[in-house]
Amino acid sequence: MSLCPEYSYHLENMAIKLAGNLIESAKMIKIRQMTIDDVQLGLKLTRQAGWNQTESDWLRFMKMEPEGCFVAEFGGRSVGTTTTCILGHVAWIAMVLVDVDARGKGVGTELLKYSLNYLDKRKVKTVRLDATSAGQPIYEKLGFTPEYQLARFEGIAPSGKRGALVSKATPAIYVSIIEFDTQMNRTNRGKMLSRLFEDFPEDIHIIWDGGKIEGFILTRPGANAIQIGPCIATIDAGPVLLSDALSRCAAEPVFIDIPVDNTNAVKIAESSGLRIQRYFMRMYRGEYVKDHIQALWAGSGPEKG
Repeated sequence: MSLCPEYSYHLENMAIKLAGNLIESAKMIKIRQMTIDDVQLGLKLTRQAGWNQTESDWLRFMKMEPEGCFVAEFGGRSVGTTTTCILGHVAWIAMVLVDVDARGKGVGTELLKYSLNYLDKRKVKTVRLDATSAGQPIYEKLGFTPEYQLARFEGIAPSGKRGALVSKATPAIYVSIIEFDTQMNRTNRGKMLSRLFEDFPEDIHIIWDGGKIEGFILTRPGANAIQIGPCIATIDAGPVLLSDALSRCAAEPVFIDIPVDNTNAVKIAESSGLRIQRYFMRMYRGEYVKDHIQALWAGSGPEKG
């Protein structure tokens, strides 16, 4: 059934007007490099979204990639953020946040385009991110492909027995941990892990077996809950490390981001009384990097996978 000429004409005019409004909005958006003075903006947007990042997280983002963290201004007001982190041939985009009063004006899309241009100029082969359900369609339009789903589990950590094989990591073995992580992830995340180790030296735990690392786990405070992760481990060490971390966080609210295909990790979260808060979709643009999902017992958070 064809539309009447008057209605068709009306729809065309609406589409033209909408496109014109988007073009005008884009002209009003200015992207600039993030500075230390923008931390409060980041915290404000984080709270609006109900995310878990703290002031130390924002400072860490800027330390890891000082030229790759950006703020969007709309009509002369700072209203959006995004961060990037280059880890060898792979880069991550994160913290794409827009003030509630500036949404629907293309701010997030312009931030993403600017970030991708920044990474393209640095010859990054792969760009990755963990997308919310709301963000996924936007990322797909910009060339990102879905990889696999992660579930964020939340709840109060139960009390339990500490893992007898688990020990606290010392600075002397940080290099060995990074080498183990690189082998498992096929990405050298040393820049990120070194910062986390520096910030939370008391919260890194490992399992040694025969003089080599079988796995590690890190916990850190968040605005809403303790973030458990990253946890990279073998199939035998993973359950012990994850259960041990939960016991150390007993009676505290916790978040754990787990690939849904790592059924062993999912079972531990469920048996600990945690429930799924939301899902993330891991996505990539460029060359595909295959994760060792069965070794990924807990992600680092949506900021860095």
